[in-house]
Amino acid sequence: MEGQYLSRRGGRVQDKWRMKDWYNVSSPAYFGGKSLTSIPSSSGDKVVGRTIEATLYDITEDFSQQHLKLYFQVIGVKGKEAETIFRGHEYTGDYLRSLVRRGSTRVDNIVNVTTKDGYGLRVSAVAFSVMRVRKSQILSVREIIRRILNEKAANLNFDQFVQEAVLGKIGSDIYNEAKKIVPLRHVGVRKSKLISHPIKGVTESVSKIEVKA
Repeated sequence: MEGQYLSRRGGRVQDKWRMKDWYNVSSPAYFGGKSLTSIPSSSGDKVVGRTIEATLYDITEDFSQQHLKLYFQVIGVKGKEAETIFRGHEYTGDYLRSLVRRGSTRVDNIVNVTTKDGYGLRVSAVAFSVMRVRKSQILSVREIIRRILNEKAANLNFDQFVQEAVLGKIGSDIYNEAKKIVPLRHVGVRKSKLISHPIKGVTESVSKIEVKA
Protein backbone atom coordinates (compact mmCIF):
# COMPACT_ATOMS: atom_id res chain seq x y z
CA MET A 1 0.00 0.00 0.00
CA GLU A 2 1.34 3.42 -0.95
CA GLY A 3 2.69 5.43 1.97
CA GLN A 4 3.01 2.37 4.21
CA TYR A 5 5.40 -0.51 4.77
CA LEU A 6 5.39 -3.77 6.75
CA SER A 7 7.13 -3.69 10.12
CA ARG A 8 9.29 -6.60 11.25
CA ARG A 9 6.38 -7.82 13.36
CA GLY A 10 4.07 -7.91 10.35
CA GLY A 11 1.99 -4.84 11.19
CA ARG A 12 1.52 -1.86 8.93
CA VAL A 13 2.97 1.46 10.03
CA GLN A 14 2.96 4.84 8.36
CA ASP A 15 5.98 5.72 6.21
CA LYS A 16 8.00 8.12 8.40
CA TRP A 17 9.54 9.80 5.35
CA ARG A 18 6.11 10.83 4.09
CA MET A 19 5.29 12.23 7.51
CA LYS A 20 8.13 14.77 7.34
CA ASP A 21 7.63 18.42 6.40
CA TRP A 22 10.00 20.32 4.14
CA TYR A 23 11.66 23.49 5.44
CA ASN A 24 13.09 26.08 3.08
CA VAL A 25 16.54 27.29 4.13
CA SER A 26 17.64 30.73 2.89
CA SER A 27 20.80 32.76 3.29
CA PRO A 28 20.65 35.76 5.67
CA ALA A 29 19.40 39.09 4.29
CA TYR A 30 22.98 40.39 4.08
CA PHE A 31 23.62 37.59 1.58
CA GLY A 32 20.49 38.31 -0.42
CA GLY A 33 18.01 36.04 1.37
CA LYS A 34 18.63 33.47 -1.38
CA SER A 35 16.93 30.08 -1.09
CA LEU A 36 19.70 27.51 -0.60
CA THR A 37 18.00 24.17 -0.06
CA SER A 38 15.02 22.38 1.52
CA ILE A 39 15.39 20.12 4.56
CA PRO A 40 12.93 17.34 5.49
CA SER A 41 12.19 17.09 9.20
CA SER A 42 9.47 15.92 11.54
CA SER A 43 9.61 19.28 13.35
CA GLY A 44 11.13 22.73 13.02
CA ASP A 45 13.06 22.28 16.26
CA LYS A 46 15.09 19.50 14.65
CA VAL A 47 16.12 21.83 11.81
CA VAL A 48 17.66 24.37 14.19
CA GLY A 49 21.42 23.93 14.48
CA ARG A 50 21.87 22.32 11.08
CA THR A 51 24.62 23.70 8.84
CA ILE A 52 24.21 24.35 5.14
CA GLU A 53 27.15 24.59 2.76
CA ALA A 54 26.94 26.68 -0.42
CA THR A 55 29.29 28.57 -2.70
CA LEU A 56 29.26 32.29 -3.33
CA TYR A 57 28.34 31.38 -6.91
CA ASP A 58 25.09 29.84 -5.62
CA ILE A 59 24.14 33.27 -4.29
CA THR A 60 25.55 35.68 -6.86
CA GLU A 61 25.47 33.40 -9.93
CA ASP A 62 28.90 34.81 -10.78
CA PHE A 63 30.94 31.83 -12.03
CA SER A 64 34.21 33.46 -10.93
CA GLN A 65 33.10 33.11 -7.29
CA GLN A 66 32.61 29.35 -7.19
CA HIS A 67 35.90 28.93 -5.27
CA LEU A 68 34.40 30.43 -2.11
CA LYS A 69 32.55 28.01 0.17
CA LEU A 70 30.07 29.54 2.61
CA TYR A 71 28.55 27.99 5.72
CA PHE A 72 25.21 29.00 7.17
CA GLN A 73 23.65 27.69 10.37
CA VAL A 74 19.91 27.48 11.04
CA ILE A 75 19.09 29.50 14.17
CA GLY A 76 15.29 29.61 13.98
CA VAL A 77 12.21 28.47 12.09
CA LYS A 78 9.08 30.46 11.29
CA GLY A 79 6.42 28.35 9.66
CA LYS A 80 8.28 26.41 6.99
CA GLU A 81 11.05 29.03 6.60
CA ALA A 82 14.40 28.43 8.29
CA GLU A 83 16.42 31.49 9.36
CA THR A 84 20.20 31.25 9.14
CA ILE A 85 23.30 33.07 10.27
CA PHE A 86 26.65 33.21 8.49
CA ARG A 87 29.06 31.04 10.44
CA GLY A 88 32.10 31.03 8.19
CA HIS A 89 33.66 30.69 4.77
CA GLU A 90 36.81 29.33 3.13
CA TYR A 91 38.61 29.05 -0.16
CA THR A 92 38.28 25.67 -1.82
CA GLY A 93 41.42 23.55 -1.54
CA ASP A 94 41.92 23.50 -5.32
CA TYR A 95 41.77 27.28 -5.53
CA LEU A 96 44.21 27.79 -2.66
CA ARG A 97 46.68 25.35 -4.24
CA SER A 98 46.37 27.15 -7.57
CA LEU A 99 47.71 30.33 -5.97
CA VAL A 100 51.02 28.72 -5.01
CA ARG A 101 53.89 29.62 -7.35
CA ARG A 102 57.54 28.66 -7.30
CA GLY A 103 59.76 31.56 -6.32
CA SER A 104 57.09 33.42 -4.37
CA THR A 105 56.34 33.68 -0.65
CA ARG A 106 53.07 32.93 1.10
CA VAL A 107 52.24 35.10 4.11
CA ASP A 108 49.47 34.01 6.52
CA ASN A 109 47.99 35.61 9.58
CA ILE A 110 45.13 34.40 11.80
CA VAL A 111 43.43 37.08 13.88
CA ASN A 112 40.54 36.94 16.35
CA VAL A 113 38.39 40.05 16.01
CA THR A 114 35.20 41.45 17.54
CA THR A 115 32.84 43.45 15.37
CA LYS A 116 31.25 46.74 16.36
CA ASP A 117 28.04 44.94 17.38
CA GLY A 118 29.77 42.25 19.42
CA TYR A 119 30.26 39.25 17.13
CA GLY A 120 33.53 37.35 17.49
CA LEU A 121 35.26 35.85 14.46
CA ARG A 122 38.50 34.04 13.75
CA VAL A 123 39.77 35.39 10.44
CA SER A 124 42.58 33.94 8.32
CA ALA A 125 44.08 36.19 5.65
CA VAL A 126 46.70 35.18 3.10
CA ALA A 127 49.03 37.10 0.79
CA PHE A 128 51.17 35.76 -2.06
CA SER A 129 54.17 37.77 -3.21
CA VAL A 130 55.49 38.08 -6.74
CA MET A 131 58.97 37.02 -5.61
CA ARG A 132 60.64 35.68 -2.50
CA VAL A 133 60.74 38.22 0.30
CA ARG A 134 62.79 38.78 3.45
CA LYS A 135 61.63 37.79 6.93
CA SER A 136 61.35 41.45 7.93
CA GLN A 137 58.98 42.04 5.02
CA ILE A 138 56.87 39.02 6.02
CA LEU A 139 56.55 40.42 9.54
CA SER A 140 55.53 43.81 8.17
CA VAL A 141 52.83 42.30 5.95
CA ARG A 142 51.50 40.25 8.86
CA GLU A 143 51.28 43.39 10.97
CA ILE A 144 49.32 45.18 8.23
CA ILE A 145 46.92 42.23 8.02
CA ARG A 146 46.42 42.25 11.80
CA ARG A 147 45.88 46.00 11.99
CA ILE A 148 43.43 46.25 9.10
CA LEU A 149 41.36 43.29 10.29
CA ASN A 150 41.07 44.79 13.77
CA GLU A 151 40.28 48.26 12.43
CA LYS A 152 37.60 46.89 10.10
CA ALA A 153 35.97 44.87 12.86
CA ALA A 154 35.95 47.80 15.27
CA ASN A 155 34.18 50.02 12.73
CA LEU A 156 31.79 47.56 11.03
CA ASN A 157 28.77 45.58 12.15
CA PHE A 158 28.86 41.82 11.67
CA ASP A 159 26.92 41.79 8.40
CA GLN A 160 29.12 44.55 6.95
CA PHE A 161 32.33 42.84 8.04
CA VAL A 162 31.49 39.43 6.58
CA GLN A 163 30.38 41.01 3.31
CA GLU A 164 33.70 42.84 2.99
CA ALA A 165 35.64 39.70 3.98
CA VAL A 166 33.85 37.39 1.54
CA LEU A 167 33.46 39.81 -1.37
CA GLY A 168 37.11 40.88 -1.29
CA LYS A 169 37.00 44.46 0.04
CA ILE A 170 39.17 43.65 3.06
CA GLY A 171 41.65 41.76 0.89
CA SER A 172 41.84 44.74 -1.45
CA ASP A 173 42.51 47.14 1.43
CA ILE A 174 45.29 44.90 2.75
CA TYR A 175 46.77 44.60 -0.74
CA ASN A 176 46.83 48.37 -1.31
CA GLU A 177 48.79 48.92 1.89
CA ALA A 178 51.06 45.88 1.83
CA LYS A 179 52.14 46.35 -1.80
CA LYS A 180 54.11 49.40 -0.64
CA ILE A 181 56.38 46.96 1.19
CA VAL A 182 56.55 44.04 -1.24
CA PRO A 183 55.12 43.30 -4.72
CA LEU A 184 52.01 41.12 -4.30
CA ARG A 185 49.87 39.15 -6.74
CA HIS A 186 47.04 37.99 -4.45
CA VAL A 187 45.65 38.97 -1.05
CA GLY A 188 42.42 37.69 0.43
CA VAL A 189 40.55 36.51 3.50
CA ARG A 190 40.84 32.78 2.83
CA LYS A 191 38.81 31.60 5.82
CA SER A 192 36.61 32.89 8.61
CA LYS A 193 34.72 31.30 11.49
CA LEU A 194 32.06 32.73 13.79
CA ILE A 195 33.21 31.97 17.34
CA SER A 196 30.86 34.05 19.50
CA HIS A 197 27.44 35.67 19.17
CA PRO A 198 25.92 38.42 21.34
CA ILE A 199 22.45 36.79 21.37
CA LYS A 200 21.96 34.39 24.27
CA GLY A 201 21.69 30.75 23.22
CA VAL A 202 23.28 31.16 19.80
CA THR A 203 26.94 31.32 20.80
CA GLU A 204 26.79 27.88 22.42
CA SER A 205 25.27 26.32 19.31
CA VAL A 206 27.74 27.92 16.94
CA SER A 207 30.82 27.23 19.06
CA LYS A 208 30.22 23.47 18.93
CA ILE A 209 30.83 23.46 15.17
CA GLU A 210 34.47 23.06 14.27
CA VAL A 211 35.94 24.78 11.24
CA LYS A 212 39.69 24.28 11.14
CA ALA A 213 41.56 27.57 10.97
